[in-house]
Order: sequence, then structure tokens, then C-alpha cells
Amino acid sequence: MLHAPLESPGAILRKEFEKGIVVLPGAYNALSALCAYKAGAKAVYMSGGAMTNAQLGVPDIALMTLNEMSSVVAQACQIAPVPVVSDADTGFGAEWSAVRTVIEFERAGAAAIHIEDQVAPKRCGHLDGKAVVPSEEMCAKLRAAVSAKRDPSFLVIARTDATSVEGLDKAVERAKAYVDAGADAVFPEGLASEEEFEQFRKAIPKTPLLANMTEFGKTPLIPAARFGQMGYQMVIFPVTALRVTLKALDALYADLLKTGTQAAWIEKMAAREELYERIDYPDYTSKGKEWQRD
Repeated sequence: MLHAPLESPGAILRKEFEKGIVVLPGAYNALSALCAYKAGAKAVYMSGGAMTNAQLGVPDIALMTLNEMSSVVAQACQIAPVPVVSDADTGFGAEWSAVRTVIEFERAGAAAIHIEDQVAPKRCGHLDGKAVVPSEEMCAKLRAAVSAKRDPSFLVIARTDATSVEGLDKAVERAKAYVDAGADAVFPEGLASEEEFEQFRKAIPKTPLLANMTEFGKTPLIPAARFGQMGYQMVIFPVTALRVTLKALDALYADLLKTGTQAAWIEKMAAREELYERIDYPDYTSKGKEWQRD
């Protein structure tokens, strides 16, 4: 049901680290976050690319604003009572923009955000042709972001896209500098093998690490349990749900326009009762009646 955001969601997420690898299904709006929670997710990831694709219908090229993205995250935090980790692109600007980014995402109820070291406008982390800012510039942005935290448990995660631009060794150097600048965790993006993930973990032995298990990218499919064995704390599946949804929508709309009826899809869709159960409709009704008592 609708609720106020969790108190200190970052602390809840950090406790989950102690239990093992935290699997974060990717969501792109409040309903998908709710579905992930009701399926048993202990935390949810809000993908900037998925939110941009779903809300605006445009590519992930930094067209979604801070207010737009944090608003979607706020809606998810009010409906899914688990820690929410959100993409925050490049922090939406320089140091003071990073400060405001932390303020807005904390206000939204997020447990963590990640800020990347790409040159703006950023690109999907698994595409070629990326460019990264100087390490010193990213460190300044991270120091600003960390200084803005109201809740010390809120995580500012430093994402580095440098592996495919400068090589793994340089990416590790950047990660170490980012940790020294105050980053609470590191997200090495675009790694191409288990060996690279293992090397990164060995080079950054104590800081929490986040792995991206996206499809159709540079990273081979690696099970969450394997990331746990390698010492990673979080693994995200950022666009998986959106891609499955898109495939289903394409098939439905094509058939509906061809046949003029949804009859062939009745068994493939959630019934009215299933939808109402998912969004707790009966609970809203009963609570409303309770408030209306004399």
C-alpha cells in the first residue's frame, strides 16, 4: 500500500550486504517496483535508461531531468517498502548539481544513487564511443555529493566507465581515487569477463561493489550467486523487465490491430482480480471505510 518512504533505507540495504549478494531487479516505474517487491526482492534498482525509455520514449542520452527522474523514484519509494537504488546519470552537472542530486534522491526516499564518470551527454554503459571525464573532476563531484548526505547511511556509489575507454588498470586507479574521495561503493561498468570482475574485486578489497548484469552488452550472463562468490555486494538487472514488457506489448498490439479483438490474449494477461490484488485495492477500500467511521 501507499506509505511514507522507509527511514534510513541505506542502513537497511547495508544490513542486506551482510547476508550475501543482494539481487536488485530493474524497475522503471512504481508498478514495476511493486511487482519486484511482491515477487520477493529485498531491494529494487531504478534504471536511468529504463526510466528514460519508458517515461519519455527516447534513448538513454541524458534527456531525463533530475526532477523527472527523482519523481519516478519517489513514486516507487512510496509503494515498494524495500531499499531503492537509483541511477543518477552523471549527477546532472558539476559539483553543485551533484549536491542537489543527493538532496533530491534522499528526499525521494532512495537508499542509494550511483554517479558515473562519463562525459555529458552520457551513453549507455555497454555501447562503444564513450568518453570519461578526468579523474580529478569526478572526485570533486563525489566529494560534493557525499557532503550533501543528510543520512550517513545513504550510499553514493561511484560508477566508472573507464574500462572500455582506458583499460581495466586505469579503471581500478579511478575506483581507488573515488573511494578516497568518499564514495561508499563502486560500480565498475562494462566489464567483459568473470576474470575482470575478479581482478576488480582483488584490487578494491574492502569497498562494496555493484555489478551490472544487463543483457546484450559487453558482460556475459553471470548468475548472481557467482557474483556473490566473487565478493560483490549488489547485482542489478537494469532493463530486463522493460525488455520483456516491450516484447509482449509489440506482440499484443500487432495482434490486436490485425484481428480487432483481444480474445487470444485473455489467458496471457493478469485478470482484474490479479491486478487489484497486486495494487492492494481491497486494503485501500477497507482503510477508507475505517477512516470514515463515526
